[in-house]
Amino acid sequence: MDCKRLTLFAGHYGSGKTNIALNWASWLRAQGHPVAVADIDIVNPYFRTKDAEKQLAEQGISLIVSAFANSNVDVPALPKEIYALVGDRSTYGVLDIGGDDRGALALGRYAPAILAEDDYEMLFVANAARPLTRTVDDALAVLREIEGACGLPFTGIVNNTNLGPDTTAETVLSSRAYAEGLAQAAGLSLKMTTVDERVAAELGGQVKNLFPLSILELYYMEKRGV
Repeated sequence: MDCKRLTLFAGHYGSGKTNIALNWASWLRAQGHPVAVADIDIVNPYFRTKDAEKQLAEQGISLIVSAFANSNVDVPALPKEIYALVGDRSTYGVLDIGGDDRGALALGRYAPAILAEDDYEMLFVANAARPLTRTVDDALAVLREIEGACGLPFTGIVNNTNLGPDTTAETVLSSRAYAEGLAQAAGLSLKMTTVDERVAAELGGQVKNLFPLSILELYYMEKRGV
């Protein structure tokens, strides 16, 4: 699967973009690239990239997060290291963008530099199982709102339709029409379909550009409110 120097994952709250960003960073590192993950999600108070800080460090992946991440201090503060990552073309960056248009506003300050380099992918993470993106029209509306808020156009779609630990191969297969319809409506390519690695084995060659995910148990715990 091809990649750009900067990969940005954005989508509605609860779409699963953070877990995908972490897995993508691991995949890039496995290809031999120097990798850094930057958390620009100042909206989501639950599952954060910092929850995987130890695992990332063990892989040699740098993590850039606010000093207030996973604390009880809620301020929209972004570390200056994000500017350095955007400007340092020797490092592959994976950026986790806040949910919906409010979270994407923070990305706008980096948009001019990202556009100037023109070596990025901005991927919209779509999940047909989430209440506010169950239809193509609803998902497309969220996509356009994010683009308008951050000033960066999306370049592709990620189909991350899932039911958490209850996801089956049929869950993924039944979402293909939705994902393809969204990609067509947005005028974008369907970059990949993501799924828990335990389910990916059941899909064989039935889904093009399938990207297996290693799902952190903490992620499911947060989803369940544990």
